[in-house]
Amino acid sequence: MTDFPTDFIWGAATAAHQVEGGNVNSDWWDFEHAPGTAAVEPSGDAIDHYHRYADDFALLRSLGHNAHRLSVEWARIEPAPGEFSPAALGHYRRVLTALVDARLTPFVTLHHFTLPRWFAARGGWLAPDAVELFGRYCRTVGAALGDLMPFVGTVNEPQMIALHGYLEGYHPPGLTNPVLWRRVGGVLRAAHHEAVRAIRATAPTAKAGLCVQLPLLAPARDDPACHALLALMRHEIAERYLDDVSGDWLGVQYYRKQWVDPASPTWFAPPPADVPTTQMGWAVHPDGLRQVLHHAGERTGLPLFVTENGIATADDVERVDYLDGHLAAVARARAEGVDVRGYLHWSAFDNFEWSEGYRPTFGLVAVDRVRDFARVPKPSAYAFGRVAATGRLAALREPSTT
Repeated sequence: MTDFPTDFIWGAATAAHQVEGGNVNSDWWDFEHAPGTAAVEPSGDAIDHYHRYADDFALLRSLGHNAHRLSVEWARIEPAPGEFSPAALGHYRRVLTALVDARLTPFVTLHHFTLPRWFAARGGWLAPDAVELFGRYCRTVGAALGDLMPFVGTVNEPQMIALHGYLEGYHPPGLTNPVLWRRVGGVLRAAHHEAVRAIRATAPTAKAGLCVQLPLLAPARDDPACHALLALMRHEIAERYLDDVSGDWLGVQYYRKQWVDPASPTWFAPPPADVPTTQMGWAVHPDGLRQVLHHAGERTGLPLFVTENGIATADDVERVDYLDGHLAAVARARAEGVDVRGYLHWSAFDNFEWSEGYRPTFGLVAVDRVRDFARVPKPSAYAFGRVAATGRLAALREPSTT
């Protein structure tokens, strides 16, 4: 008996800036190189996926994947206002064609954290014409690439763009302003709606969706102040996006349980001492994925895909354990009636983890950035592939035949 149906989507995810390398025209490149920011090191060549994509896709297919999530880079496609690069669009057309040739279903994200430098200089998401400009970019991508994009994610984790960039100062533009945090959240919801309209107008066969990160939130203490903050954070991080979503599907991204605490400068408390954590300091809580899938499905009524879930760890045995617990949570959610149609692991490769640099390792495949970017699949990659090939969760623990 299988735990997942034969048409279930299996794969892994990447983001352009984290893997391509040389994204010099983006706000993130500036943030990495500016003194005094949260970024610990620059992205540089990343893992040189920009030149190695075809081999990477062939490798992922050989590991049992039938889909792949990636992003196209706005800063490459529109390097100056209204100036679209035929070469960049041609590159991404070759990338998506290589995906199809590798028999991997493309999930294409239009905006995954990075902005063109010129857009950021205008005020980024706070510019008065931000949504209009994003829509123009989305229409251009839809018209040029829509026939190769069966699934399109509009904005990756809009709540985290707002939270990290405007409340915590952890991502560009590095602000800590509660008013702007909430304002940007509203702009990003409008940007999602504009992108859905753009894709439906230019790529009618594509299915558009939003990818949201949904941590399992809990109060640090049983007191009125913690519960009040919990209600606020649930609204700002989950409900305002789930209740105002448009499109054909929803991507759910889950990594951790978080405890809210108004006494903390960040409004989040560290995990309790007895809770296992990752290289990122994130609390491991597999059943949280089942819970947030239920919540997302009930709130939106849309088909769901897990578009990111994974662990930063140097211990690959721990990664297999993480996969076991979280894939079991997906299987339980499905058995309980939640319409979950796929699972895309974060990440396909060890790569650039934003302000944390290259220290955290999320990948199913290691990358030797000293030895010509050599790709080395980890035992977890083969274990995950056995589940994908059979639909059986127990295959994760079976001996490898590779």
